[in-house]
Amino acid sequence: MSGTKEDQVIYYVEKAGEMINDAKLLADNAAWTSCMNRLYYACYYAVTALLLKYGIPVKTHSGIKTQFNLHFVKAGIVSKEQGKLYAELMNWREKSDYSAFFNANAQSVGPLIQPAVELVKVIVVLIESKQ
Repeated sequence: MSGTKEDQVIYYVEKAGEMINDAKLLADNAAWTSCMNRLYYACYYAVTALLLKYGIPVKTHSGIKTQFNLHFVKAGIVSKEQGKLYAELMNWREKSDYSAFFNANAQSVGPLIQPAVELVKVIVVLIESKQ
């Protein structure tokens, strides 16, 4: 990806918002596995933007989770519950992509929508507060 670091941060924040909107549409249509996938990517893009904004280098999905936990969850900047949500979404996304017979449903994914929206909002505030 080219452009300035700030351009990249803006891009990832916009992608996070797009993924949240997609997740809501998928939930409205009972496409629960795809909804869960979009929730993960919404949080992934938001966390990626946050780490980029703070100059924390990462290259992999697991590296992003590790650095997010180290610099923001363990530091008490983001709640432990939100850190667990990100990890849970990442785990479910991996299962849905790589495990046979994985099926999400309304009971497992529905309750994750609002917490994922809140996590993205928290991250956007952190990004905007970093000058």
